Amino acid sequence: QVHLVESGGGSVQAGGSLRLSCAGSEYTLSDRNVGWFRQAPGKEREWVARVYTGSGATYYSDSVKGRFTISPDNAKNTVYLQMNSLKPEDTATYSCATDLLVTRPWSQAGSWLTWGQGTQVTVSS
Repeated sequence: QVHLVESGGGSVQAGGSLRLSCAGSEYTLSDRNVGWFRQAPGKEREWVARVYTGSGATYYSDSVKGRFTISPDNAKNTVYLQMNSLKPEDTATYSCATDLLVTRPWSQAGSWLTWGQGTQVTVSS
């Protein structure tokens, strides 16, 4: 039973842009924390950004701050991750997550209970 569906990944050159989507599948994203994580081959899953869809409050990792923007569209039950000025080191599988255990560190993947299947982003130099 799939609750989150990501899309929008692809291959771009350095400096390019992509917009990822995380859609709730029979699963409302309203008034929820939604996070984006990424995992490169051989590396641990890394937190990228978070939004609370109720207030629109956003948070970013230092590695993407100023380049990525997370935004909710509650009417479409979707959270977007706009990625600009992409770098080869942004290459990874990007996944969205929700159902944050608020008593645990939200930058840790284990604090989130519901995940999408992921979408691949490849940035070439």
